[in-house]
Amino acid sequence: MKRIVVIGSSNTDMVVKAPRLPAAGETVLGGEFMMNAGGKGANQAVAATRYGGRVSFVARVGDDMFGRQTLAAMRGDGIDTSYVTIDGEHSSGVALISVNAEGENSIVVASGANMALGREDIDRAAGEICAADVVLMQLEVPVSTVAYAAEVAAAAGVPVILNPAPAPTEPLGAELLSRLEAITPNRSEAARISGIEVTDTGSARRAAEAIHAMGVRNVIITLGGEGSLVYDGVHFEHVEAVRVEAVDTTAAGDTFNGVLACCMAEGRTLAEAARMAGVAAAISVTRMGAQSAAPTRAEVEAFIKEIR
Repeated sequence: MKRIVVIGSSNTDMVVKAPRLPAAGETVLGGEFMMNAGGKGANQAVAATRYGGRVSFVARVGDDMFGRQTLAAMRGDGIDTSYVTIDGEHSSGVALISVNAEGENSIVVASGANMALGREDIDRAAGEICAADVVLMQLEVPVSTVAYAAEVAAAAGVPVILNPAPAPTEPLGAELLSRLEAITPNRSEAARISGIEVTDTGSARRAAEAIHAMGVRNVIITLGGEGSLVYDGVHFEHVEAVRVEAVDTTAAGDTFNGVLACCMAEGRTLAEAARMAGVAAAISVTRMGAQSAAPTRAEVEAFIKEIR
């Protein structure tokens, strides 16, 4: 069982299904309401665990009902929460999510304790980070903390995967990028990092080349229903998407990244890892919720047998 350290956010998702997403200033009457454990970091930790990784989570939650529920749920999934700090000064993160009839979503996040994750949290988990097979991070915590964690991991020779979501509002910096084994932006994130608008496979290739030139060894651009584009600095490979009927796309990217981290830790090629991650993400969008939608390894393998 490979050791994965996920460093990132934990939120409670409050989800409303509606026929369509509201325009600015508009109220839309919705239907079903759900409250689920979420946050990109926590979602990815759950996805990696369900796929078979031995996962430790480094994060901060508030000393409140949401934080306590999050820790209980993660422990129930078998995730090591020894490095999750209970922050008495900040509330737990909360995300307000609207989902339309096609499964597309709109999300607003109150970060709370997530933005207090700092160097001291990374130092406390340094032994675990340095013993990991892969470290996986996102950008719902301070970029300075992400950069420091990448420095600690890279110094120990541990591969680092960065899912640059949400799209960075500031340059990520050459030092951080040079320490990444892989980066996994979607179209908009790739455009923000590279300065190249991604509209098709050709522009995705140009964006991947630009990001690689910034120092990242491997670039995987996720393209939603068009799959993903993998670039190792020499070769491109377009990994086709699995066709499914989407119900809720909220955690598709997180499921992809959690499974990708496991597959890379197991030594699969980038394209193989992206293919397995894409199947897991496809399964997740057929279900409502974030962490609740992440499939197990057995479900992914059974699904692959069905579509062959």
